Amino acid sequence: MKNFIACILFALAGPVLAQAPWLNPELPAGERARRLVREMTLEEKISQMQHSASAISRLGIPACNWWNEALHGVARAGIATVFPQAIGLGATWDEALVGRIAAVIGDEARAKHHEFVRQGKRGIYQGLTFWSPNINIFRDPRWGRGQETYGEDPFLTGRLGVAFVKGLQGDDPRYFKAIATPKHYAVHSGPEPERHGFDAIAGERDLRETYLPAFEMCVREGGAQSIMCAYNRYEGEPCCSSTLLMTSILRREWGFDGYIVSDCGAISDILYGHKMVPGMAAAAARAVISGCDLSCGEEYGALAEAVREGLIAETEIDTAVERLFTARFRLGEFDPPERVPYARIPYTINDRPEHDRLALEAACASLVLLKNEGNALPWPKTLKKIAVIGPNADNLEVLLGNYNGTPSHPVTPLQGIRDKLGAQASVTYARGCILAEGMAAGEKRSAAALLEEALQAARTAEAVVLCLGISPRLEGEEMEVQVPGFHGGDRTSLDLPAPQQELMERLAALDKPTVLVLLNGSALAVNWANARIPAILEAWYTGQRAGTAIADALFGDYNPGGRLPVTFYKSAADLPPFHEYTMAGRTYRYFTGEPLYPFGHGLSYTTFDYTEFKMPEKVRAGEEVSVQVTVKNTGARAGDEVVQLYVRDEQAPVPVPLRSLAGFRRLHLQPGESRRISFLITPRQLSLITDEGERIVEPGWFTVTIGGKQPGFSGSADNSGTTVVQARVEITGEPALE
Repeated sequence: MKNFIACILFALAGPVLAQAPWLNPELPAGERARRLVREMTLEEKISQMQHSASAISRLGIPACNWWNEALHGVARAGIATVFPQAIGLGATWDEALVGRIAAVIGDEARAKHHEFVRQGKRGIYQGLTFWSPNINIFRDPRWGRGQETYGEDPFLTGRLGVAFVKGLQGDDPRYFKAIATPKHYAVHSGPEPERHGFDAIAGERDLRETYLPAFEMCVREGGAQSIMCAYNRYEGEPCCSSTLLMTSILRREWGFDGYIVSDCGAISDILYGHKMVPGMAAAAARAVISGCDLSCGEEYGALAEAVREGLIAETEIDTAVERLFTARFRLGEFDPPERVPYARIPYTINDRPEHDRLALEAACASLVLLKNEGNALPWPKTLKKIAVIGPNADNLEVLLGNYNGTPSHPVTPLQGIRDKLGAQASVTYARGCILAEGMAAGEKRSAAALLEEALQAARTAEAVVLCLGISPRLEGEEMEVQVPGFHGGDRTSLDLPAPQQELMERLAALDKPTVLVLLNGSALAVNWANARIPAILEAWYTGQRAGTAIADALFGDYNPGGRLPVTFYKSAADLPPFHEYTMAGRTYRYFTGEPLYPFGHGLSYTTFDYTEFKMPEKVRAGEEVSVQVTVKNTGARAGDEVVQLYVRDEQAPVPVPLRSLAGFRRLHLQPGESRRISFLITPRQLSLITDEGERIVEPGWFTVTIGGKQPGFSGSADNSGTTVVQARVEITGEPALE
């Protein structure tokens, strides 16, 4: 009966609504939003400030659920193309590829949304506002959600974040394809079990040098229309009620004009977790006044009480609602489909074969060859007996990571190798062990039986592919899992789980040609494997075509070209305490120890040389530095090289990074092919933060290094297939404000 009455009222209101200015597509979106909000009651406004926003029939407003996910494909909305998890996309070091992936995600999102609307569905995971990408800095490998990020470097993260935001939001001057929401703003990276009450203490220098740059790039350059504020406090203030973060920096300093959404339940945390206010009305008022426009949750229902108590003015609520409706108008929700180019994307575009091919391209590009002693790889396809062993060899969940969609035809490593070799070879599979201690519930075979099956498979094989690592069952967002090495979704150890380590050692004792394939979302301290296994391939959570990509790399149909977006440490003991948010001792920019594999590391089946390095000897403070170099493939195979440019301030009067990535470019070069590459080092990349909090460019000497790796490492951490060149540039003149 209620639905019937609503339909009658809507029909009667039709002629009036046809003249409503907010439904006039000729008006600017902001003007339409202002006119609409003027017509709304306080209760109606508040109803639009919660992620599940109800319909207002009398004003022609359909329901809207703002919660949607698209971290590496449209998530939680049925069949969709699943690309490598974000950490794998970070390992591609390829802005253009990430942009193409995001554009495909946006296409599938549009196709799904309009199909849902045709069915009368406007629920969770069915809208066009996506809470992606996660551009937090992966400052510590123990953080379980680090897999959702592009890695530990603010510049790499920012460049890939900008590419993702632009690809998802589209390039139409009037309408967005979808809306991207970089998260979690800011200074957020665990510990997961404590995030609802944790206070991240970092200081102005680390805030500006590490935690904010990627967000600033996504706002200023990427044009992100939404930002998600984090659960934790920063320097004593909950991020979702931080005037410093949301108003002073985000809106005033960077010029952000979109809307801010809370992480789910974060407004409740202001009351219950951080204990900063006496009640929910005060928490809601404090968040809105500070700049948080939308609540993931129902906490903003307390805003009516907050207005009555004088905690917030209705005009401040108006501002938030206007921002929200400006976004909806720019998505074209209220306009005829023929006016909105993205509304014409057909449903048949979802899960297309060309999207599957892009998923394979991305999976291949994400692979990082960590070790290849004696050119153990690639293997010949003439092998007749292969043993594929390990708990991740035929495990669908390790392809997908978290915040994922559902692929229609996923390929595990086992299936990929079988598809590659076909009937010409015998491919035997054995799981070998459970994933980790404490995870044997429901297992019908004993550990000894699993191990013996694997040993028998290896004994009769010519070569062994050992698929180990961890899984989204162990690392992720605020999880219940409590097994050795893991706590609440975070990690307490960087080692392989003990059952897998034992399996690896027993198999290695057979002295068979063996490659270790790692599937994981964070760095692993595989010290034993690095010393004893001839070839190691890092595959991450590789998406729906993981197995095909891995097989292509193992058997030489693809030359791995990915590079590590994080440092692989030898032990968690090499790191500062997880709770500390100061950057000293963390990531390649501040870590003074010897890593197992450094940030930027990755081998190839070919070799590269760098020559004709050109850079001015002097520039004045505040000027750009132009850098050129020639890169040549000096080997016998075609392959990808990732050119990496690093800057080091040699005379800084205050603490600065040991070195910082200032440019990168992924190239595909045929044997003997050369290419001239240019970079511009900006004044920002030569600047520092003074003790007074000012960003300036100081006169002095800078070392500039360019090559296929991070400088300063040798031995197992060295990419012997590439070279590095460097020179110094002097910054002259008076200090310049950046």
